[in-house]
Amino acid sequence: MTQDTAATSPPTEGGLKRGITTPLLFAFIVGDTLGAGIYTLVGSMAADVGGVIWLPLLLALVVALLTAGTYAELITKYPHAGGAARYVDRAFSIPYLSFLVGFLMMASGITTAAALANAFAGDYLGALIDVPPIPTAIVFIILLTLINLRGVKESLGANLVASVIEVTGLVIVIVVAAIVFFSGQGEPQRIFEFAPDVPPLQGAFAASVIAFFSFLGFEAAANMAEEVKNPSKAYPRALFGAIFTAATVYLLIALGAVIVVPPADLATSTGPLLDVVAASGIGIPPWLFGLIALVAIANGALLFMVMASRVGYGLATANLLPSAFARVLPKRRTPWVSIIVVGAATIGLSFLGDVATLAETTVLLLLLVFLAANVSVLVLKKDKVDHPHFSVPRIVPVLAMIASIVLLTQQSLEVWISAAIYVAIGSVLYLIARAGRKHSERVSAEDESSSPAK
Repeated sequence: MTQDTAATSPPTEGGLKRGITTPLLFAFIVGDTLGAGIYTLVGSMAADVGGVIWLPLLLALVVALLTAGTYAELITKYPHAGGAARYVDRAFSIPYLSFLVGFLMMASGITTAAALANAFAGDYLGALIDVPPIPTAIVFIILLTLINLRGVKESLGANLVASVIEVTGLVIVIVVAAIVFFSGQGEPQRIFEFAPDVPPLQGAFAASVIAFFSFLGFEAAANMAEEVKNPSKAYPRALFGAIFTAATVYLLIALGAVIVVPPADLATSTGPLLDVVAASGIGIPPWLFGLIALVAIANGALLFMVMASRVGYGLATANLLPSAFARVLPKRRTPWVSIIVVGAATIGLSFLGDVATLAETTVLLLLLVFLAANVSVLVLKKDKVDHPHFSVPRIVPVLAMIASIVLLTQQSLEVWISAAIYVAIGSVLYLIARAGRKHSERVSAEDESSSPAK
């Protein structure tokens, strides 16, 4: 991987201050990547691979690194572009294709929030209070929707606080597992034992789809590129450093969890890391760890709902969704229609799938987005810009596409049907928006033709 050096710095049009240093960007990406997924999906992976949870995590790491190479080039080459939809638009100039990539990003945010809502209402909340899960998930989503309507000021400082809380919980798990291991307790041999009823290779690939969910989040930093000092150097360093940091934490979590708790027990839990802390006998109150996990899950769900609603707003302002999605509250200036639609869709999805199925649907949607980004980076190789940027060899996006396709083949028919429904709904909304735009243009043309000449 190399850097082109055609000029000294990227353009700064747009007026945003470049105040984010490499360490701050690293913290931002770590916070987005070390999210709630690992708190909820260790058990799902254990169901597929038994104690060999580290293997699907390594497979997912390879896919994440390959795709991260593509994003590093695109973001540093086009530091003012707004994610995969903009890259696709620049590469192909096909409005429907650009819309579809953006809509899939929006759908992935809704699906992730639904998965996290179900996780929130599981064993972690059960450590604090005994309440029925379905009403709890609904109330949880409604509260997040109200917060979203009020206005969420996203800053690196707030993200850093949330990241510290999330990482604290993961460090607790690693430390208690290490204490168990070095005291001669636990069962280290379990890390090499596959699930008895699942073929190892089949289980590893199936679990890698779920594992990939835990690495999602690095692509969100695309929105920060315009505010980063020297993004050509800072972004790749922060990006790859954050992914390797997350991978190290995840692998330690996977090894420790299996050593302390039998994989069969992890597979049946909606709060697997809480089980690890409880089984260690260290004396950490379950309610305390449950609270930390809930903060991580709630923070992740809110961020994804904010992202999804803003994507919907952005698509509407680009005339790719019905104009109603662009309506904002007069005082709060938040996109209330988009927010309410996202909240309602999240509630509906929370009824339709468990945490693992919803996570797999999110992965499928984003793998399709990543495929589009990897094709785009190859098409845009011939596009020259007048500032230095990170560059990957062509083989990197090619390998990323192959890896993504392999993971896509592991998805169940149910998940593919869910994705097809998303595409169908999005296509209908796109056609409505296009019809509305043509109607407005026709009315404007008629008004101009009927106006008296001056």
